[in-house]
Formats: sequence, C-alpha cells, structure tokens
Amino acid sequence: MSDPTLAAVTGGADRRRWIALVVVCLAMLMNALDSSIVNVALPSIQGDLHFSQSNLTWVVDAYLIAFGSFLLLAGRLGDLVGRKRVFLTGVALFTAASALCAVSPNQGTLIVARFAQGLGGAVSSSVIIAIIVTEFPNATERARAMSAYMLVAVGGGSLGLVAGGVLTQAVSWHWIFLINVPIGVATFALGAVLIEENVGLGVGRGVDVTGSLLVTAALLLGIYAIVTAATHGWASAQTLGYGAVGVVLLAAFFLVEARRSNPIMPLRILRVRSLVGSSVVRGCLFIAMYAVFFFGALYLEQVRGYSPLRTGLAFLPMSLVVAALSMGIVSRLLIRFGAMNVLVPGLVAVIVGLFLLTRVDEHTSYAAGLLPGLLILGLGMGAAMVPLLSIAMADVPPADAGLASGIVNVSLWLSSSVGLAVLSSLAASRTKTLTGHGHSAVAALVSGYHLAFLVGTGCALLGLVTTLVVLRAPARAAFAATRAAAAATAESAELPTPREHPEPRVEAVPHKS
Repeated sequence: MSDPTLAAVTGGADRRRWIALVVVCLAMLMNALDSSIVNVALPSIQGDLHFSQSNLTWVVDAYLIAFGSFLLLAGRLGDLVGRKRVFLTGVALFTAASALCAVSPNQGTLIVARFAQGLGGAVSSSVIIAIIVTEFPNATERARAMSAYMLVAVGGGSLGLVAGGVLTQAVSWHWIFLINVPIGVATFALGAVLIEENVGLGVGRGVDVTGSLLVTAALLLGIYAIVTAATHGWASAQTLGYGAVGVVLLAAFFLVEARRSNPIMPLRILRVRSLVGSSVVRGCLFIAMYAVFFFGALYLEQVRGYSPLRTGLAFLPMSLVVAALSMGIVSRLLIRFGAMNVLVPGLVAVIVGLFLLTRVDEHTSYAAGLLPGLLILGLGMGAAMVPLLSIAMADVPPADAGLASGIVNVSLWLSSSVGLAVLSSLAASRTKTLTGHGHSAVAALVSGYHLAFLVGTGCALLGLVTTLVVLRAPARAAFAATRAAAAATAESAELPTPREHPEPRVEAVPHKS
C-alpha cells in the first residue's frame, strides 16, 4: 500500500512549485506590462509635468537603459548568492520605484524613479528562467511552465496597451504605476514563502568586481547610444562615440574574463551552442514582434484613427491565440514531436503573418487585412518561443542557469531595442523620401510601415535559416534526452510501491541505472 504521508508531502511540494510559477510570472507580467503601458500615457504625463518633447523620451529611455544594462550581472549574481534572494530584491525595488513614479511631483523625480524601476525589473526578471528550470527538472512539466512564462512575456505587451488606455482614460496616468504596488507586495510575500533557494556558488573567492564593472558600463553606454540614436541620429558624434566606448569596454571585459579564475561570466557559457544559437533566433523573432506592436499601433492610430484603447483591443486576438497555445497545447506537441517539428512551422507562420502585414494600406479593413496577419503571427509566436527556451536551457549546467537566464533576457532586450531603433530610422527615411517626391502624407507613412514589416519578415527568415543550420543537432539531442526521461518516468511509475517493511533482500530494491 502507498504511504499517505509521503503522498501528502509530494502533493504539497508539487502544489508549491506551481504556485511559485504563478509568483514569478506575476513579476514577469509587471515587467512586460511596463514596457508598453507607459507609451499610452505619455501625452498625459507630458501635460501634467510639463515635459518638453525631447525630455519626454527619458520617461521611456531611463527604464530601458537600466533594464538592459543590469540583466547579465543580476543573472550571474543569482548563481553566486541565490536566485530567490536576487528575485525578491528586484521585486522589492521595482515595487518601491513604482510607488515613487506614481507620486512623482516633477520631471527629475519621475526619471530617477523610472531608472530605479528598470533596475528592479532587470534584477527580478534576470533569474526567472533559471528558477523555472530549477523548480521543474521534469521535461514535461518544464515545457508547461515555459508555456506559461512565454504567455506572460509575449502577451504582456498587448495587454499593456489595453490597460494603459483604460487606466489613463478612466482615472489618471498615476494609476499605471500605482497598480504595480499591490501586485508587487503580493509577489514578494508569496515568493518569500514558496520559492526555494538554490545553493549559491558563493563569493568566498571574491566577486569579479572588475568584470562586473566593465560589462555593466559597456552595456550602459552601448544601450544609451542606442536609445538616444533616434534623437541625435545614428551617424552623430554622440551615438558613434558612446557606442565605440561601449564596444571597447566590452572587449576589455572578455579579455579580463578569459584570465580570471572566478569570472562573473565564465566564457565556457558561450560554447553552449544551443544557448547562443537559440538566442540569435529569439532575437530575430523579437525584432519582428516589436515591429508588429510598434508600427501596427502607429498604423491603427495615425492612419486608421483608432484611439489608444481601441488599438490595444485590436492586438488582443493575437494575445488570445498565444494564450490558447500556452494552455498545454505547445507543451504536449513539444514532448510528442520534438522542438524542431514545433519550432520550424512556428517560424514559417511568423514569416507568413508578417508578409501579410506588408499588404495592408490606408483602405484595408481591420477584419480582412490586419486581423488574419495578427492571428497567424499569434500562432507562430506561440509555437516558436517555448521550443526556443527549451533548446536554450537544455545543455546549460545547473550552476550557470542564472547566467544563461540573463543571456536569454539580454538577447531579447538588445535585439528588440536595436531592431526597433533601426526599423524606426528606415521607416522614417522612407516616409520622408516619398513625401519629398510628392506622395501624400498617409501613403508615405504606410509605405514606411511596409518597409519595417518587410525587414521584420527578413529577420524572421534569418531566424528560420539559423534554426535549420545551427539548432538541428542540439534540438535532436534534447528531444532524445526528453524521450528517455519520459520513458524512465513511465517505467518508475509502473514499478510496485515498496512495502512499509520490506524484506531484507537486495533484490527487493528496484534499481535504475
């Protein structure tokens, strides 16, 4: 007979893990919402705090600079001092900074609070994937957990547009920040109880202070150059100067890490082919996705005359498709058919969806023109992102899971930021050229958006080629390991439960090699 006490303990531990998943997804949801919810409220913030048009960009840029600069360092600190500790620190900082944003009386306070909010978001989100990998070692459960994570990461952007429109129009812009406070408090309290701490590698040999300062400064300067390029120009002295210093510092960082016995980023992590290759593919996909969110929103508002709230609702079907796929469909397909057989069709769907968006014009209806492309994109993104995460973490040693989680997040952020900046420049240049040649303002805008969607399609195509060339072997190995683990689990489930007082014979103890 089975031991009811053991079953109760096992059931309780299982419930704890799944509730802990909800907790880390709540933190990710706050970060994902914050990346888009502020954009809707910018005109109201500008009017209340008397921002100039140029200074208003710092409400967004301060968050982006802090968030992108500290992801890698925070991820590695999770390996060294404990991921739970790092996660809770980030949630606390993000929550406190959100409260300060909500009550900011002037421009300077809001910008500083947004920088602190970005830092808190980086610290908390940098270790989420590592926590999921640690909490769900079983391949089937991990696939389900990754599906939930990707639902939040992908769907949070469009939900932010809806939430920002509702809160700004119904109450005030202060509530887009204030709403984070109760969520953050609940996330911190539940995380402190439910998330299990990993045994950190420790800082007994000393922290790599030089490497930490170099990589953070390199990312800080490089990201500053990127996010301000739209204002100063890509060929300006400021953009090229800060970018060049960032590259030099990054090169110095790699030289230091190669010689350190206790590097903040062991260079062996870059030899994990599945991690690096999947990061490239994921970066290509997020360039395409942000092109859809950004230029799709501009198309609906500037060409079709949609309100911010109606624009957010227009993207909701895509998020609903991703949500439907994340309710176990993709995880079951992943276990049954393997990552490549799910990932490749997903990438093809993204390419098709983006190409359809290049056909819309100022006269195309939403239902006949934009909606089919968004639905196909939702299918593609929902099918592609979970296999990419599974491939990325499959070969990462447990001791480096936090660093790998940071690399995954850095690849998402850098690719989307750089890609969006480049696409914005290309679209604006195309629009300006056509306007100068006598085209109408609306036709020139639409043509610029078409170019952005077309370049996004090319990025998705590059991701497909990279998948077929680089990820085929790692994905096949990961699938074989998953099937073997599933078979071993099924075999152990079929074994008879040992009696409470087994006979003292060696043969009576089941043995698995």
